[in-house]
Amino acid sequence: MQDTVGEGMGRRDRRLVAIVVTCNRLEQLRLTVARLLDASRDTLACVLVVDNASTDGTADWLAEQNDPRLSVLRHARNLGGAGGFETGMRHAMQHLDPDWLMLTDDDGRPDPGALAAFHSARPEQWDAIAAAVYYPDGAICEMNRPSINPFWHGRTFLRSLLRGRDGFHIGPDSYAGAPRLVDVTSFVGFFVSRGVLERAGYPDGTLFIYGEDGLYTLGISAAGGRIAFHPEIRFEHDCTTFAAEPGRFVPAWKSYYYHRNLLFLYRRAAGALFWPALLLVLPKWLLKVRRQRGARLAYLRLLSLAVAHGLTGRTDMPHDALLARVGPPPTP
Repeated sequence: MQDTVGEGMGRRDRRLVAIVVTCNRLEQLRLTVARLLDASRDTLACVLVVDNASTDGTADWLAEQNDPRLSVLRHARNLGGAGGFETGMRHAMQHLDPDWLMLTDDDGRPDPGALAAFHSARPEQWDAIAAAVYYPDGAICEMNRPSINPFWHGRTFLRSLLRGRDGFHIGPDSYAGAPRLVDVTSFVGFFVSRGVLERAGYPDGTLFIYGEDGLYTLGISAAGGRIAFHPEIRFEHDCTTFAAEPGRFVPAWKSYYYHRNLLFLYRRAAGALFWPALLLVLPKWLLKVRRQRGARLAYLRLLSLAVAHGLTGRTDMPHDALLARVGPPPTP
């Protein structure tokens, strides 16, 4: 019998399209595509892989696949995660006719049954849904914890002053509870409805990497959209490539995008309180220079550039031009 969920819409009538952005991580992509295509056709209509100019055999491997649900959008140059998600979402809306999109990185994949859980959750009662994301060992994935904007909620603001990020990110108890509303989340296991895309548009692809998901989901919330964190929709994030020392950027150029885009996010989140908040975060960012072994001068140059561009709203520097400013990596 066909499931009947959410405003009378069964899963065969709710067309879900997955978007996976990848760049030179073929082994991770293989696992993620296989996991997605294990879902039944009525649960997942299509998988769109956005290949950001990979050079590790990804294009050849994708060309060999014969599942009719697999679609590929290949870019001639690396547009970053932000550019990949923006172009992928636009392509899906123009060519794949989704009711909902599911976004994830190439190393983020649904647990078995997660997509069926999405359909059973009556998703039409919300505008978007954030999955519960875990590391492969079962621990909560810290980088994918959704959050509440402390500048919109007085109690959360006070708690954040005392506890830092633990004050505004949802706690472990939420992973065992009922669905709840959140303001900000990541693009690993993020489900967004067609209606949101028609009203709120697309992520800003010029951000390249870092923060495009936070800015986009915060914008949805600011416009009155309802984003639910749903603990029964579980994803795995095998983000071993991010296992570097906390606070250290490898390669150094990543620090530019990280700090510039955080300024964009802080401005949108804090509103009139942005400038006092800036006085608190800038000294912390400067102190990170101690962790940039072998790249401290590059870090300081990139941080100053990030702050200048973050405060003036600049996103027009080509990635190649940024790399030229950094110079060659230090000799080991």
